[in-house]
Amino acid sequence: MVFSRNQIGIAICAGVLILLIFFGGLVWLTNQGPVLARSEERDPLSGIPNSITMNPLRDRASEQAAAKFVRAMRDGQCQQELTKWEKDYRKKYAAFICDSEMRHPLLVWELVDWEDAAPLRILHYRGTRRNLAGQNGTYNELFSVTTELKDGEWVVTKYDAMY
Repeated sequence: MVFSRNQIGIAICAGVLILLIFFGGLVWLTNQGPVLARSEERDPLSGIPNSITMNPLRDRASEQAAAKFVRAMRDGQCQQELTKWEKDYRKKYAAFICDSEMRHPLLVWELVDWEDAAPLRILHYRGTRRNLAGQNGTYNELFSVTTELKDGEWVVTKYDAMY
């Protein structure tokens, strides 16, 4: 098949235009915050948006620290994760969390909101937990993990959940 010079020129211009749009979109995303959009509809009790659109180019280091912490809690390593908390005023709170996590194990969770308050970052999750032992079924709840940037590394400093 033979192509004319006009057709080749149009194809090259279209390719360049597509590349410019793609790289322009990447530059735009790089300059945006971690949350691109929040839905207008909110949970009536907590005020958490029903859905959010996250920036795919966001820094996920705090999310990774929080996910490691939550996985450890789910896998029954609560005591090991909260040993640092037992050295200060949160000793009773740490014991309460470990007991509650054992009785209401977390099955799955998803990030539903992101709140920055430098140097803290509060990540809100919607999770599904198993009911108390002896009861069938699951229930959904909101919980949050607060991370703090210490020496260039994100560290979990607080865990809030309703059981």
